[in-house]
Amino acid sequence: MGRDETLSEALASIGQIRLQMARAEVFRGYRSITTAVTGLVAIGVCLFQSWWPPVTIEAYLTPWLVAAAVGLLMVGGELSVRFRRAASELQRELMLRVIEHFVPCLMAGGLLTFVLYHFAPDALWILPGLWAVLFGLGVFATRRMLPHGASAVGGWYLLSGLCGIAVIAPGPASAPWQMGISFGIGQLMAAGVLYWNLEREHGTN
Repeated sequence: MGRDETLSEALASIGQIRLQMARAEVFRGYRSITTAVTGLVAIGVCLFQSWWPPVTIEAYLTPWLVAAAVGLLMVGGELSVRFRRAASELQRELMLRVIEHFVPCLMAGGLLTFVLYHFAPDALWILPGLWAVLFGLGVFATRRMLPHGASAVGGWYLLSGLCGIAVIAPGPASAPWQMGISFGIGQLMAAGVLYWNLEREHGTN
């Protein structure tokens, strides 16, 4: 019985050590080029809707939902490839922890869009700000596993979302610019953080 207890304590200690190592490790699954592309897509959709303003809420939402789906497919595909090619189990655990912390914010954004569209269409103008706030919360939830500077990116999303809700007037004319500013600049900021803290050093070495 004593030997079993000792073995259990040893296994528990190993589990704690692995957890501490995962917390100390920096997540390297995101790439600057992919992140920058998602920001450019947001700016492109913003310019498109500014030149040809949507006349219905469906015409406004559809391009942004498509852009979000494209971004998720790009990032998800990249993460899937890196998960399969990970050199250690610790890197896989770290990737799963990042996904586990970020996905609830994305799901909340999708569910919130569904509820407002079907039950409170008059409040849909607030969606761009709420999307930005939720995305910022996702960044903050994973900031301990991301490189230095991630908190500034999360702060940008949170601030731009709140300012959009408080300052920008309701209506289809302002919504594309709010999305373009929040997500276009935010993703380009994130790409800069990834390149400066991870990829630049790797290339130099």
